[in-house]
Amino acid sequence: MWWRSASFILDRQQNDAALRPDTSSTVTPPPPTESSSAMGLPTDHNPNISAYYQTRAAHHAVVTSDWLAQAQAAAAVAHDPPQSTSTADPDKPFSVIDVFNNWRRQPDLAEAVAAIRALAAVIRSSQASTMMQLEIELKKASDSLKAWDTTSISLTAGCDLFMRYVTRTSALEYEDFNSAKSRLIERAEKFGEISYKSRKIIAMLSQEFIFDGCTILVHGFSRVVFEVLKLAAQNKKLFRVFCTEGRPDRTGLRLSNELAKLDVPVKLVIDSAVAYTMDEVDMVFVGADGVVESGGIINMMGTYQIALVANSMNKPVYVAAESYKFARLYPLDQKDLAPALRPIDFGVPIPSKVEVERSARDYTPPQYLTLLFTDLGVLTPSVVSDELIQLYL
Repeated sequence: MWWRSASFILDRQQNDAALRPDTSSTVTPPPPTESSSAMGLPTDHNPNISAYYQTRAAHHAVVTSDWLAQAQAAAAVAHDPPQSTSTADPDKPFSVIDVFNNWRRQPDLAEAVAAIRALAAVIRSSQASTMMQLEIELKKASDSLKAWDTTSISLTAGCDLFMRYVTRTSALEYEDFNSAKSRLIERAEKFGEISYKSRKIIAMLSQEFIFDGCTILVHGFSRVVFEVLKLAAQNKKLFRVFCTEGRPDRTGLRLSNELAKLDVPVKLVIDSAVAYTMDEVDMVFVGADGVVESGGIINMMGTYQIALVANSMNKPVYVAAESYKFARLYPLDQKDLAPALRPIDFGVPIPSKVEVERSARDYTPPQYLTLLFTDLGVLTPSVVSDELIQLYL
């Protein structure tokens, strides 16, 4: 599906713009910056090669210049990244957890992005005098954030990717500490900005797959899936959505309420009626807590059985997930997952001798998934391992 990749769409927009005399409404990529050259990225773009593949050939940075261009192109209307509302007490010692919790108060900000913003604040507030001291501080802060919720896959992956991106540059070895620290702050801010804009890229990429008259089955409440459906509604596409109830926390009910506010036709389906309603469905759209090395996903409990039913009835299963959820995990079965338990209220007393399954998520193998919509492009599950190598190499 290379012709649907974000870079290809961006290149096509640029080529079309070159043929039109009025280019006031086109989006052009930013000019090469000092940080781009410092990361070893090619500054002379070959118009005959997609920016995505030309930049990846350099293999010198996790987040490439074309990825930033995609993020900017995905936003039809300019939106400034959210600013922290912290009123830090200068006499109070810096705490990465406090900064993290302050960012988490913003309802539309993902937990992993809040962690990335908090780690960037660590660099700005650091009193270290050497790169080694600064890296030790970052490592301790990253470990503290990951320990805050050991069951969060996206939080762990986001911290790991931040550490890889910010500290991975040979140029830092040849600079004085102050300029090296400034470079790290610049890279940290850029990584946070790109991560924040990733949902808009995914929403843009998915629009060609949502056609008029289609019926979409969704499971639980995923903010990136909601962004996809919201953009489709804003584009005046005619579709309807089946929302599973998403027990026991009933997150599907929340999504159905949000879609109803957008005047999207929506039907609430009990979780056990997925197979019953699947013949009316054209596609399945789900989010992900984490994307693993096999190309499979870890997501809310029930995703696996929905994918099984969809696969048996030849319905495509699409996954919308930000690249900071790509995790270095390789589960072989459901029991390989770290336990993430949640309380379950059945509404009636349960005898003490009855064991209750309280797992909050399951693993869906890659053979039951059709495509993954990410801010790196539209990927098949088999390509995920290659992308993980590029991210963590």
